[in-house]
Amino acid sequence: MFDQKADLEAPVRRILTQSRHSFYLAFAITGVVELLSFAPIVYMWNVFDRVISARSSITLISLTTMVIAIYLFWALLEWLRSRLFVQLSAKLDWDLSVSVFDASFRRYVGYSNVNLHQLLSELLTLRQALTGRPVLALMDAPFAIVFIAAGFVFHPLLALFVALATGAILITSFAAQRASAPILKASNEENAAANKVAADSLRQAETTMAMGMLPAVRRRWFVRHQKFLQLQVNASEASGTMRGISKVVSMALPSLQIGLGAWLAIEGEITGGMVIAASMLISKAISPLSKLIAEWNQIISARQAYDRLNDLLKDDLIYGEQMALPAPVGHLVVNGLVVIPPGTAKIVLNGLSFTMKPGELLAVIGPSAAGKTCLARALMGVWKPHLGSVRLDGVEISDWAHEELGPHLGYVPQEVEFLQATVAENIARLGEVDPEKVIAASKLIGVHEMVLKMPNGYDTRIGPGGYVLSGGQKQLIALARAFYGSPSFIVLDEPNSNLDDAAGQAFKKALQAICQAGSAVVVMTHDPKVARLADLLLVLREGRQIGFGPSAQVLEAVRTAAAPAANPAAPTPATAPSPVATSAPAKPPAQSAPAPATAAMAPAVPVQGAVKPVAAQAPAPVVSPIAAPVITSPAAEQPKAAQVSGVIQHPSPGAAPVPAATPDAGETV
Repeated sequence: MFDQKADLEAPVRRILTQSRHSFYLAFAITGVVELLSFAPIVYMWNVFDRVISARSSITLISLTTMVIAIYLFWALLEWLRSRLFVQLSAKLDWDLSVSVFDASFRRYVGYSNVNLHQLLSELLTLRQALTGRPVLALMDAPFAIVFIAAGFVFHPLLALFVALATGAILITSFAAQRASAPILKASNEENAAANKVAADSLRQAETTMAMGMLPAVRRRWFVRHQKFLQLQVNASEASGTMRGISKVVSMALPSLQIGLGAWLAIEGEITGGMVIAASMLISKAISPLSKLIAEWNQIISARQAYDRLNDLLKDDLIYGEQMALPAPVGHLVVNGLVVIPPGTAKIVLNGLSFTMKPGELLAVIGPSAAGKTCLARALMGVWKPHLGSVRLDGVEISDWAHEELGPHLGYVPQEVEFLQATVAENIARLGEVDPEKVIAASKLIGVHEMVLKMPNGYDTRIGPGGYVLSGGQKQLIALARAFYGSPSFIVLDEPNSNLDDAAGQAFKKALQAICQAGSAVVVMTHDPKVARLADLLLVLREGRQIGFGPSAQVLEAVRTAAAPAANPAAPTPATAPSPVATSAPAKPPAQSAPAPATAAMAPAVPVQGAVKPVAAQAPAPVVSPIAAPVITSPAAEQPKAAQVSGVIQHPSPGAAPVPAATPDAGETV
């Protein structure tokens, strides 16, 4: 009885358990084949002892006919076993390949340093080992004992010699393998590292050639390549002595076996036919163990692949056990979000909390490295929150099955790439192409005419090796892909950075149209025009939420705070809520008289170079980073109490006020 709990913890084991009867049948066929391999030994024994001495042609014909029939039956069993392994290999691939591909893809997205090609090759390694020579070597190995025991039929000394010879071959081969295996492993790792350097360099080939960096890249690759070659030489030298001894022993043993048999024949202990049969017997006894040693590295690799595939699929089980949920409408709630990128220990987003409703446009602004791209990945469920939550219609988005949720989401990453397919297929996300939806999405963003001018229109192949697109064309087609099917929730990361004025106007009109259709849209941007267009504005600084609220009120607060800063000599009323009073110490916000426009001023944020404080309004209060949960790490730098890189931080009550920076002349928000 197999352990069901262990099967759940080891998904590959569960698949193999379902195929256990096929392995049992293969082992039974192997046993019959190994027993049939005694046929040539018995044939030689009888030919030399009976046929030649009796000079009987009838006996020779009978023995030859019998052994030919055995060979035919032997070949039939070998053919059946090979067919069984072919079917078993196809079944294993059919049952595991899709799951391994999906799990490898998800892990690669979550951990950028994962070797995707290695994960995908693990299944091939396991499948080849379970249906090829490695598993046959394992099945053959126990029958070495049968051949050693058969030596007792001839003479105990012959059986003892066969056992000692088998042990000698096993020890010398194992010693050679142990001497070279660690060095070969290091050599393979260096070779993989050298190949990775070459592959990474090819992705930057244009920059490398243009800036004359080829010699430097070549040096980096050649250093790794030299280490690989040196380790290979060391492995050959380490195993050379033991392999030489093993080869001498392998060549000497058959001759010694015949010598021992001849001495026993001279003494009258055995016949001449037994001498020939014994020489064949030692080869049959050594052969299974020699095969096992030759395939040992493959067996170890298959075992490691088995463990890695179990770990991979076990972590991915959650995606296969989810109940289907209703389509989202676009209500987003982010609460106490803390994000640590996979593979690092640095907090890049700390304590973000905000909400938005369907049909709203949220613009996320802030300086470079503020965490906007990380937020985009967290909002799309690509990165899981370290703490806090990102819920779309009440469901944690990172736990929602992407195959189910994906058609209701739209996404444009900062770096746009396409798969090798036609324009229409890329816009339709490689699914079934709906011409009406493809054209509607293209017209919405204003890319329809541009696509029609391509060599084959919507059937033009793009992606690697396809039609070359400019940066602006890539962004427009990516936007059409994001808008395809009017998804409920859309995240755009710097989607208009490469667009000209005409395309930029079309982009803004598309944003308004998609929001009017009921989609919730989040745009990461440095463009103040997009910020003015948004319903909500979220300001980030060094991974922290500086301010959040209705866009018009936030921008009005920016203008209100920037006006006194532009004229430092102008007196500021004592009752004004501005945090930039000129002489009197700043009062706590609870004690100052609220003005109609703002209730409290949040720290200022630079947008396109200007210092822009963000205000919290009474109808839609600003989510202050002071009130939000904050988690610190050694890598996360704490904000200072005064102005840091253009961001005005609130001084503590009773402290001297910090003057705001003066915006550049002519700068507007």
